[in-house]
Amino acid sequence: MPEFAVDMRGIVKRFPGVVANDSVDFAVERGEIHGLLGENGAGKTVLMSTLYGLYRPDAGEILINGHPQSNYGPATAIRLGIGMVHQHFMLVPRLSVAENIMLGQEPIKSGIFLDREAAIRQIQKFSNQYGLPIDPKARVDQLPVGAQQRVEIIKALYRGADTLILDEPTAVLTEQEVEHLGSALRKLKQEGKATILITHKLREAIEICDRITVLRKGRVIGTVHASETNERELAEMMVGRDVVFTVRRTEAKETPEPVLRAKEIEAEDDRGLLALKGVSFDVRKNEILGIAGVQGNGQAELAEVLTGLRPIRKGSVSLGGQDLTGKTVRDFIDAGIAHIPADRHLRGLVMNFSLRENAILGRQRIHQFAPSRFWQNQLEITNYTKRIVEEFGVKTPSVYVLAQNLSGGNQQRLIVGREFSKEPRMIIAAQPTRGLDVGGIEYVHEQLLKMRDHGAAVLLISMDLDEVMMLSDRIAVIYNGSIVAIRDPEDTDRRELGELMLSGARAQTGAEEEG
Repeated sequence: MPEFAVDMRGIVKRFPGVVANDSVDFAVERGEIHGLLGENGAGKTVLMSTLYGLYRPDAGEILINGHPQSNYGPATAIRLGIGMVHQHFMLVPRLSVAENIMLGQEPIKSGIFLDREAAIRQIQKFSNQYGLPIDPKARVDQLPVGAQQRVEIIKALYRGADTLILDEPTAVLTEQEVEHLGSALRKLKQEGKATILITHKLREAIEICDRITVLRKGRVIGTVHASETNERELAEMMVGRDVVFTVRRTEAKETPEPVLRAKEIEAEDDRGLLALKGVSFDVRKNEILGIAGVQGNGQAELAEVLTGLRPIRKGSVSLGGQDLTGKTVRDFIDAGIAHIPADRHLRGLVMNFSLRENAILGRQRIHQFAPSRFWQNQLEITNYTKRIVEEFGVKTPSVYVLAQNLSGGNQQRLIVGREFSKEPRMIIAAQPTRGLDVGGIEYVHEQLLKMRDHGAAVLLISMDLDEVMMLSDRIAVIYNGSIVAIRDPEDTDRRELGELMLSGARAQTGAEEEG
């Protein structure tokens, strides 16, 4: 009989109006990498937060290494060897790697003195032992996102983790970094440590995990051996229907004149540091130009520059020959630019506004909705919102519901519907499927291709390399604020793009393909 590092039996967790976990049985063996899949709202994060002690179950029991637990909280979970690396890292940016890792667990010598060198030696031991290279003395805010994730993993190991929970760990990693992570997890497995991998990426779950459990609507649909399943079966278990994985992308029509032209753009980030360094590219009608890059290499600033949200220090932006350099957000919208923002809560929606109010954001003064300065056509706003809800499949009982009461996937559908209903010439789609499940991803991909085929130009900024390669007609790689290469997806692969994303290697060969 297998020895379980974690055995959760009959777990029930309720919140007002919803049962997040409904009699869930979930067990992880020692020395196992166990995947946990499910749509948004399926109960994955709630279940793992319960295991980590952040929630107390309403029913059921938790056994750690065969021992039932009571009065179970985060401190108890950590003491029992449960570690969790959250999707959004819990690091103090201005502290060093060593200071972050030993925070709250500082080694002491002579009874009163901080033994920093002892901590550094222990960090270096974990780093070498598991193939997680990191400089203990480096400041966290100067590290790339992949290195920050390694800090989080070592921090959990430093606290004695025997069972490691990783929440969407590959969402911000390149192909090479995913391979290194898989290698590190296999080394943990060899030592008898257990890993629970929460992910949306089915291919990586199959490649990395030993077994995979699928949740749907708070219940366990099944547990399968990774070697005996495939992406299609897992997706069907997740959503209860067939899912289209390979989109049918027709060849882009030859349209030499660019819709959007960015020329030698320089722009600063929020700290006043140069984030974009001479960025130039064109996006043509009936084309999706993908921007591939590791998070933090200028993608966020680029999206803001191209939507009027961030000023440029040098260079120019034009749409259909109209110079938009230095213009307002209103000018960019009026010129025909639509924007799917990376952060739908910060930039995409006003969460305490209704769907009606959010559906006309940025257009509330146009004649269709406001025939005069003193009167809005409420019936037209309601009917317009209902058309978006129906056409783009937003699940809501009413258009008067607040945006904050929609699921993440339905919030994204509302944004996509609002932006595409403007019939834009140019779409800036920044991380358009971030945080979505396979059904939501499938939907957004279909809509982007539909707009492209109807004549729009699309700039797709995404950290999901599979997404960029599947949808793009051309791929531009951004590294350290510069476009280092432009590739035809038919003439490259994920490994070459990953190398470019990590180091800007071969930067000069291919960048001139633009034109």
